[in-house]
Amino acid sequence: MESSLSFVILSAFISLFLLKSPWKASAQEDFLQCLASHSNQSMPQVYVPKSPSFLSVLQSSIYNLRFTSPATPKPQFIITPNHESQIQALVVCSKKHGLKITTRSGGHDFEGLSYRANVPFVLIDLVNFRTIDVNIRDNSAWVQAGATLGEVYYRIAEKSPVHGFPAGACPLVGVGGHISGGGFGLMVRKFGMAADHVLDARIINAKGEILDRKTMGEDLFWAIRGGGVTSFGVLLAWKIRLVPVPPTLTVSIITKTLQQGATELVHKWQSVASYGVPNELSIALHIGVVDTGSNNGTGTQLGRTVQATFTTLFLGPTTQLLQVMEKKFPELGMKQEDCKEMRWVESTVRTSGFPDGTPVDILLNRSSLPKTTFKAKSDFVTRPIPKVGLEGIWKRFLKEERPELVIGVWGGRVNRISNIRLRFLTEIW
Repeated sequence: MESSLSFVILSAFISLFLLKSPWKASAQEDFLQCLASHSNQSMPQVYVPKSPSFLSVLQSSIYNLRFTSPATPKPQFIITPNHESQIQALVVCSKKHGLKITTRSGGHDFEGLSYRANVPFVLIDLVNFRTIDVNIRDNSAWVQAGATLGEVYYRIAEKSPVHGFPAGACPLVGVGGHISGGGFGLMVRKFGMAADHVLDARIINAKGEILDRKTMGEDLFWAIRGGGVTSFGVLLAWKIRLVPVPPTLTVSIITKTLQQGATELVHKWQSVASYGVPNELSIALHIGVVDTGSNNGTGTQLGRTVQATFTTLFLGPTTQLLQVMEKKFPELGMKQEDCKEMRWVESTVRTSGFPDGTPVDILLNRSSLPKTTFKAKSDFVTRPIPKVGLEGIWKRFLKEERPELVIGVWGGRVNRISNIRLRFLTEIW
């Protein structure tokens, strides 16, 4: 299945959502009447720009504060449906009135494409679509598109300490967009992407029809797992396959500055993390800039340096992890005191950046992390970065106010999953 075909399909579906005639403000009442007449259930909650709560609802799930400025395009309507039929009505009426649809699951997309557009649009906020039905007997769960990863992890752990799901580290990311984009996390080397574990899906297409895997067909089901859902419809829910996790696993977080040999360690990490270690081991890398201290309590900054944080998740006990690290990556100097054994659900809290000992119910808090202003992008590195390249990155970092670089590792099982099975480029390394 060639990528060119997917782009043809994508453009065809986009055209179904948009009409050529421009949106007119005077059509607001007509749109609302259309919505009311097509809603089999009660009318969904609708916010217009003049509504007192419009801005607070719009900004409730905007995590990149760049897009809270007055210059950011605003939707003509924000809809917070609580029933599938209300979304069906919205699709039909948006098509009739020439409004583009954007769908917000968690609001964590870097460029805010789930809640802004350069043409008149309506925003579907799926905050009420958060039901998670875990079935341990058949190792699966139905997860509505508005649920967050943290909520999914918590609900799985409620039912079983030896089941998990291989997805991202940030608990506030919505499952709708995360899984449709592939879904990368710390268990990727053992289990592959989150989208590899989708068994079924429910979407609403441009005609307002509800489709599942059987009725949408395998081509569309292939496309929405890694190719993005919003080009083809509105996602309602995923059926995901749960994976086995040990009752106890190990987490280690070690930081090293340039003065502590970070350059050598990062360079070595590139040759270790993806190959030559067990699939149960994943070492993610976060690089940032930290202050080196102050002058005798006066607050005068002495300088800044680059710091590398090595976050290790091992699906096994500490003793085995230390044996592997001593053999494969002794330069990091991992010791017993650097490691802590915990349940899988506890590891999702710790590896997301919360302090050690944070209660797992933080996963249910959709406001647990600060909102910031940032510009970010993602890319693939197909060959190791030489030391001179790393040193160039460090120089650039020290000129910036708050730079960050997060590098995830591939290899393991993810390299053995062909993109014929999944619409995501996994054969990178």
